[in-house]
Amino acid sequence: MKNTLALILAGGRGTRLDILSKHRAKPSVPFAGKFRLIDFALSNCVNSDIYNVGIITQYLPLSLNKHIGIGKPWDLDRKRGGATILQPFTGKPKAGGWYTGTAHAVYKNINFIRRHNPDQVIILSGDHVYEMDYGKMIEYHREKDAKLTIAAQPVDYEEASRFGILDHNEEMNITDFVEKPEDPPSNLASMGIYVFETETLLKALRANCDEESSDFGHHIIPPIIDNGEAFAYEFNGYWKDVGTLEAFWKTNLELIEPLPELNLHDEDWKLHTRSEERSPVKFGNSGKAARSLVSNGAIIDGHVENSIISPGVHVEQGAIVRDSIVFNDTTIKSNTIVDKSIIDKEVEIGQNCKIGHGDDLTPNLEKPELISNGLNIIAKRATVPDDTTITRNCRIFSYVEEDNFEEEFIPSGSTITSDSGMQVVDGDEDTVKDLNN
Repeated sequence: MKNTLALILAGGRGTRLDILSKHRAKPSVPFAGKFRLIDFALSNCVNSDIYNVGIITQYLPLSLNKHIGIGKPWDLDRKRGGATILQPFTGKPKAGGWYTGTAHAVYKNINFIRRHNPDQVIILSGDHVYEMDYGKMIEYHREKDAKLTIAAQPVDYEEASRFGILDHNEEMNITDFVEKPEDPPSNLASMGIYVFETETLLKALRANCDEESSDFGHHIIPPIIDNGEAFAYEFNGYWKDVGTLEAFWKTNLELIEPLPELNLHDEDWKLHTRSEERSPVKFGNSGKAARSLVSNGAIIDGHVENSIISPGVHVEQGAIVRDSIVFNDTTIKSNTIVDKSIIDKEVEIGQNCKIGHGDDLTPNLEKPELISNGLNIIAKRATVPDDTTITRNCRIFSYVEEDNFEEEFIPSGSTITSDSGMQVVDGDEDTVKDLNN
């Protein structure tokens, strides 16, 4: 789309993904084996012929910056336009340089918008899973002569309080918008995709943003709706918010269905990413995989069932991985069983372990609101010793080593940290180890 600028909000921490996003920005979290969440927004842009893209980063952006680079995998390495990474002045919130809301982040980059001088600006979230032709939405926006168009999709009522909820009249003119209501008036949820007329956006940013917190849902959108200038664009295609651990796990495993809603093999709408140079997948004499995605560089000497295996993973002989997601370069040693778990990068699971064992579904004692469905989370570069049994709803923090495990049997709901064994400490971005990749 000529003269359209895309701004991708990619600075969120994603606290509901807990220790998966503790040391990386949420859009940088791996997905479907070889991809990252931000690949969807970037690929949608280029597939929609939008080649002027700004990526607004903030929280621990190193891995995201390395992944995007100059935008070559998405054909965004261009002399004019292309991909531009927009960073705040500092990475430390206490220093006063962090963005303090979604609208504030765009406001701080207002000169970038002016420099491109687009007719429309499309605001995107960098952490949703979906395929969408933004060109169709922009054409709809122009046909309606709208100042603002919001993409929306019905969601389950029990999930509606997690979203901005809107209502509209027969002409699709938005009549009401409530950000994350406790008692949702409807189930039509904002997808966090906004098309603005540029002058409307700049005027709203100048009028409603200052050094204090300012968000689109609270400060920018309501005044435009009050003026009758905002329209809803109902999108009926595939779209998932993977903001919780359960949603992230389910959305990944849906990809292994015979006919998944999200087709990663669609040649007409390619999902681009930065791929490492890795050898082909290798299956040993006893290696088997069924109903799974297995990425390049993986070595499968054991059995993989209903799982997502990322590049460089080694499943040793006698090991079984089922209903799980395993990130890059992790080793599952011999005769270990992994069930219903998410295992981050460069983790080493010892021999004869049982990860995800038994029927005790006691919620995690420190984070019951995040982990209660039997899922285990093992964070980046943790080491689980031989002969360990980890039951359900457990959290194993990054850099945990063998001597942090006080017992071989880890009861359901436990949390193990590298600081002092079976407990939880709050992370401080100023003191975390260098795990930002």
